[in-house]
Amino acid sequence: MTREPDFLQNLQDELSDGRAWLDRSIVMGYAVLAGLFVVIFALMSEYAFELFEHLRAISPWIVLVWTPAIMALIVWATRRWFPGAAGSGIPQVMVALEPGLPESTRMRFVSLRVTLAKMFLGALGMLAGASAGREGPSVQVGAGVLHHARRWLRPASGIGDRGLLLAGGAAGIAAAFNAPLAGVVFAIEELSKRMEARYNGVIIASIVIAGVVGIAVFGNVTYFGSLDSEKLEFLPSLAVVVSCGLLGGLFSRLLSASMAGMPDTFCRFRHRHPVRFAAICGLAIGVIGMVTGGATFGAGGEEVRHMLSGESDISRVYFLLKLIATWLTQWSGVPGGIFAPSLSIGAGIGHDIAQVVSGSNASTLAPTLIALGMASFLAATTQAPLTSFIIVMEMIDGRPLVLSLMTASMVASLISRMISRPLYGSLKDMMMARNPGPTVEQQIVPEEEGPPREADVIAARTAEEAEQAREAGTSPDSELPGWKQGVLPIDSQFDARDGAADGPATPSDGKPS
Repeated sequence: MTREPDFLQNLQDELSDGRAWLDRSIVMGYAVLAGLFVVIFALMSEYAFELFEHLRAISPWIVLVWTPAIMALIVWATRRWFPGAAGSGIPQVMVALEPGLPESTRMRFVSLRVTLAKMFLGALGMLAGASAGREGPSVQVGAGVLHHARRWLRPASGIGDRGLLLAGGAAGIAAAFNAPLAGVVFAIEELSKRMEARYNGVIIASIVIAGVVGIAVFGNVTYFGSLDSEKLEFLPSLAVVVSCGLLGGLFSRLLSASMAGMPDTFCRFRHRHPVRFAAICGLAIGVIGMVTGGATFGAGGEEVRHMLSGESDISRVYFLLKLIATWLTQWSGVPGGIFAPSLSIGAGIGHDIAQVVSGSNASTLAPTLIALGMASFLAATTQAPLTSFIIVMEMIDGRPLVLSLMTASMVASLISRMISRPLYGSLKDMMMARNPGPTVEQQIVPEEEGPPREADVIAARTAEEAEQAREAGTSPDSELPGWKQGVLPIDSQFDARDGAADGPATPSDGKPS
């Protein structure tokens, strides 16, 4: 028979365990640092984009030189010194969460060195006017900072790499969006893929602390202000959701295919000359930005605010041009996220449909359709509907719309799943295929306490030998999942062999910061 907890005895045990409280204090101290790093990154990005806008105001034509040059510099520096800082940041944390991952491989993606590089390179991307956000990189920044606490914790603390990475990634989202609920859901839905009851305390405490740090600097305000919701009209709302689901699925598939490296002229050129390719993408982004009067530069937050307030005069093809600019930014190899640009694209779709179907009533219906568009397009792109509708709900203070946002996100995500695989999962698989996997012994999970079964050892070694043979070009590609996908046709920035014509990439040495 199970006895009821003894409150006084448990309280005495808690208060007398000084080492446990020291471990907790260390983690909480690092959570404060994670919040500070995310806030500093946000300030760096905002200042960098303001400087870009100032330069563009002096001479609009400067972007045709400035944007290509800075983007080429970013890609060159990323490949040369910080390959682990490339990409949006979320797939990198997902790779680091893989069980059995060698510590040297994990440190390529989450460390203080990578965190500082991500912040600097991400801010440079804003200085270039690239169509990227800072929310995805904030996940990697927060995870890198909090993971550093592991070296100061005792082995028996019960707080391992996985718990710290989940807490850091969730804290990054919470501090970046001022959305603590979204941080919790993001850790469960996107990073962990399951409930992690043993880490709930660490995750929630880290989110609260990082969120408080963000509020202390920026104030307790919503990202896009407060939305006065009007009564929904079914057909316009359905048109927004279906359009965002289809376009978001196609966008996700386009990103995955581009990063994987398709057998075409452009991908071959990117493979051989990544720095030159980044410059060409920068030139295209500059041209698109000039055509739109600068609307497609940056994350797109200002355009969303103008649309929600009814003060926007953007083109009817803004969403399409913003989508192309975001795709080119990601394809170029410049570190940056897609959360904020996806919200801007979805807002553009909702705004356009409101203008078409509502006529004179567009000003009253548009804010609601814009909110549905943001949640739907983000859910379709990431295939994370819970995180998407909660982020949008917290960003617009849209609790009256919670059921509508939830339904829109779920429907758009279902449509997207018919078109594309989950984006971040696909990108994670690509990176795993380019990095060394666990040893044969690590791939085998023994039953109870006995030694590994002979059949398991043979199967694991066979898979390992097959991977080595494929890398040597002596056998065709296979359909093995996970770590065994050794020779996918991936034109990844993490492969040091790519882009020899523009200078060899030097991968991180994997040493702890």
